[in-house]
Amino acid sequence: MKPSVYVTRAIPEETLAALRAHFDVEVNPDDRALSAGELRRAVRGRAAIVSLLTDRIDAELLDAAGPGCRIVANYAVGFNNFDLAAATARGVVLTNTPGVLDDATATHTMALLLATARRLAEADRFVRAGKWHGWAPLFFLGQDVDGKVLGIAGAGRIGRNVARKARAFDMQILYADAVRNEAFERDVGARMVDKETLLRQSDFLSLHLPLTGETRHYIDAAALSRMQPSAVLINASRGPVVDERALVAALRAGTIAGAGLDVYENEPELAAGLAECENVVLAPHIASATRRTRLDMGAIVARNVIKVLGGEAPDCCVNPDVLRPRG
Repeated sequence: MKPSVYVTRAIPEETLAALRAHFDVEVNPDDRALSAGELRRAVRGRAAIVSLLTDRIDAELLDAAGPGCRIVANYAVGFNNFDLAAATARGVVLTNTPGVLDDATATHTMALLLATARRLAEADRFVRAGKWHGWAPLFFLGQDVDGKVLGIAGAGRIGRNVARKARAFDMQILYADAVRNEAFERDVGARMVDKETLLRQSDFLSLHLPLTGETRHYIDAAALSRMQPSAVLINASRGPVVDERALVAALRAGTIAGAGLDVYENEPELAAGLAECENVVLAPHIASATRRTRLDMGAIVARNVIKVLGGEAPDCCVNPDVLRPRG
């Protein structure tokens, strides 16, 4: 009898086919995130779970799956939905899909930056509403990007990729991170600064931070108040690194000029008033939404599940202590 794998939401058929070649696979038939209770019932007796960031993988869920569950493979690079300690204590391997999202997410970040700077979403709505009656010299004036200062909060793989793309616009790169990266500095001429300097000097501030206790509300009302009135905030990392209510107040008051967002604090809900702000570009968490990227993510997921259920170590493990022999 083949091991049973549960997939919490529809993913590319190529990934499912790779899994079905080895396992009995069941996929959530509804195109929605399951409630915690529905998920607990669905994972009972499974050897593996393929999860999304919307699925909370905690002690209760793992106990519902039972002692036969050996791996939960996130179809995502993030893993803030995982209770690492609970999984490790139960001997469950947790994996993600690092690396393959970098180009797509960085390109999407630049798209948000450019669209916000040049007011494209606002102009699109204007044209669609039939309000455009011809060219005018002061019409929809936006911001220059070329030669401006781009601040990168979190110089990991995606942050560095964004900086490389931004150099095509001759942007000056500042970055703040816990660790200095001299190779990155040489690559794009970046300069490491503290958070205060990053906030004050960035014309565009792009967030590329993991979600931790320290980074939650990294951008709050105080941080927004220290940014330039002409500054633009971009977030394609994790929604809760921005205090969304504070951002709405800043956008309304003109504390900053605009924002481009792909992620939100309480997805899919938006903070009250955010959708009504004209100076924000809103995307529905699609930074990795290219066909090649989603297929590459699926290939990693399938490979990790096949390896772990076959008695091998996965390609990528976010709780590596679980792989060490137990004494």
